[in-house]
Amino acid sequence: MTGYESILADEFGRRPVAESHTVYEGLVWNVARDSVDFAPGVNFSRDYVAHTGAVAILALTHEGEAIVIRQYRHPAGAHMWELPAGLLDKEGEDPAAAALRELEEETGYTASEAHHLLDYYPSAGVSNEKISVYVAHECVKAPSVDFTRVDEEAEILTRTVALDDLESAALSGRLHNSALLIATLAYTARARRSGSPIA
Repeated sequence: MTGYESILADEFGRRPVAESHTVYEGLVWNVARDSVDFAPGVNFSRDYVAHTGAVAILALTHEGEAIVIRQYRHPAGAHMWELPAGLLDKEGEDPAAAALRELEEETGYTASEAHHLLDYYPSAGVSNEKISVYVAHECVKAPSVDFTRVDEEAEILTRTVALDDLESAALSGRLHNSALLIATLAYTARARRSGSPIA
């Protein structure tokens, strides 16, 4: 034994920060520089993307098919299949409500409620971004959507896909969006273990 619990779990708690300031202000997020008092006699500085956080939603239709979108991602230079997702950039907005809002804005589908699936940090070494993933069942087309898509969102494509096909595409390496991969594999694994769909 190493002294750690046999059940793996991350431990959250920031080391003391002696100084913090913004070194770059961007269009969507900033870059911060922290001076970290890591241990007695050990101090170092780290630059990282100071992110608002985001939500994503694995939305399932009445037939149990997943609603996915395809949009252009310039940094990757690719049109990627993804889950509906967006920034937590509205002050005080509940993350589950934000996930349902993004679902409606990006796909035209709506659901009565969303259940938390998991949280993850896509690149904890360079960003404090946390993505909270939700699941919604019995999604239907909204009667109307009061939202206009612009820029790359103007070309969003929406389709539904069987969960088995989505899982196969994830495992094959044909898909590359982290939220889509993590949510699909976590949801299908949990459902398989429990023997039934999960909230």
